[in-house]
Amino acid sequence: MAAVDGDASAIREETRQLRLRLEDERKKLNDSTFLGITNKADPIQSLSLKVRKTLKTHQSKVLHVDWCQDRHRLVCSTQDGEVAVWDAFTQTKEASCSSPSTWVLACAFGPSGEVVAYGGLDNKCSIFQVARGSKRQQIALHTSYVSSCAFVGSDQQLLTGSGDNTCALWDVETASLESSFRGHTAEVTSVCVSPADCSHTFASGSFDGTVKLWDLRTSKMVQEFKGHAGDVNVVRYFPSGDAIASGSDDATIRMFDLRADRQVSIYTKESVLFGCTSLDFSFSGRLIFAGYNDYTANVWDTLKGERVAQLFGHENRISSIRVTPDGCAVATASWDSTIKVWA
Repeated sequence: MAAVDGDASAIREETRQLRLRLEDERKKLNDSTFLGITNKADPIQSLSLKVRKTLKTHQSKVLHVDWCQDRHRLVCSTQDGEVAVWDAFTQTKEASCSSPSTWVLACAFGPSGEVVAYGGLDNKCSIFQVARGSKRQQIALHTSYVSSCAFVGSDQQLLTGSGDNTCALWDVETASLESSFRGHTAEVTSVCVSPADCSHTFASGSFDGTVKLWDLRTSKMVQEFKGHAGDVNVVRYFPSGDAIASGSDDATIRMFDLRADRQVSIYTKESVLFGCTSLDFSFSGRLIFAGYNDYTANVWDTLKGERVAQLFGHENRISSIRVTPDGCAVATASWDSTIKVWA
């Protein structure tokens, strides 16, 4: 028994030494900082966004919003259990579906624009055909609430994140589980599929304060990023798929470069005291639009690390923020029962 304990101690020490050597090699390559390189970039001169449309739901908190690929429709989910598809420019409701439970925390448009997925406190994720309205089909079932959902490549695969600390990949046609992703030690709050065609990865954020990168083919975690001092509420890929931004209750947004395998930038300000609830990138990736618990949205220059604008207009926390696929408008959803479209 003593020999076994000695071997285990030797292996642990060898592992520690290898980690130190790897860190030393990484430091040798760290010859410059992200902000040091991007300091030469031209600053953003002026950014003026105004509310162009306001969509008013019932007297219910709007919890999530997502744009359709056609760039003019969006779907929202609410506290009272309604999932609604809106034409954002005519301000008309095109379809809706009522969930059997309240607090529908997640919703997502399918790539075809014909289906919508949604889930929440009933531990389920379902879809409905936009043309048929209320007809729904249950696809996923977790052992705790569904916090986030996203389609993978087509309408045929659905990814979910849950309060049961797991993510899961589902086959929509058969409503069956394809893969389960385990590794977080607390509730998963957000999932985001890589926009790169050949990456086959997705990112997840959790109340355990970490951001994890997963391989959809092997169900294995391939990268992990730490640094937040609070819950991670949202993760989003940079448009090229080479980096991930995460927003946290610690009032910061952090950018992690997948190739460098480290944090490259942090977006924070002394006057920003409240947690970041949601974020999205502009079409080029030069800007980060982020919603906060103090009823405002901040716009950050990703290269300079500076706040370049603030969006005022909501009367309660901003729960979700999404940029249109063509980058021409931004939607902010709030607990004040409204969705505002900015341009």
